[in-house]
Amino acid sequence: MDFNQNHFEIFQLAISFDLDLEDLSKRYRKIQSGVHPDKFVNATDYERRLSLQWATQVNTAFRILSSDLARAIYILELSSVTLQENPQLPSDFLMEQIERREVLDEIAENSRSPEALANYREELDKCIRDHFKGFSDSYLTNLGLAEMIINKLQFFTKLRFQVNKIEEQILGY
Repeated sequence: MDFNQNHFEIFQLAISFDLDLEDLSKRYRKIQSGVHPDKFVNATDYERRLSLQWATQVNTAFRILSSDLARAIYILELSSVTLQENPQLPSDFLMEQIERREVLDEIAENSRSPEALANYREELDKCIRDHFKGFSDSYLTNLGLAEMIINKLQFFTKLRFQVNKIEEQILGY
């Protein structure tokens, strides 16, 4: 066990945005079955602590690699790109986000229509997929563009969270 491995190395994977998530899950379960603290109940204190540390590191790596946004941010971090807290984004993109939020607010306040919300979600999900494709196509050759795409995706992800909350309200959850 090497605690200096990056998340991809833990699972013996090449650094890549495009992962086979089913394969990642299989690798995760295989590693966890060998390092899970329950297997070390009768071991020394040192071995139990080591098992717990390794299991925690494997869990963290799996959580990050199994999320598209977290994986993309992690890939940028491995390339020494740290996302800014308040990045400069194009004004047309920001205006588009204001318009998207206004439409979502209207759906939430006025129509309360599950169909309208489903159509909105479908359009938003397509936009998110397109941006992840853009990230996948750019992160190896243009880190600046990849960073910009992730900054935009953070907006879309927050908007997607709002869609889920509104859906819960409309459906009475």
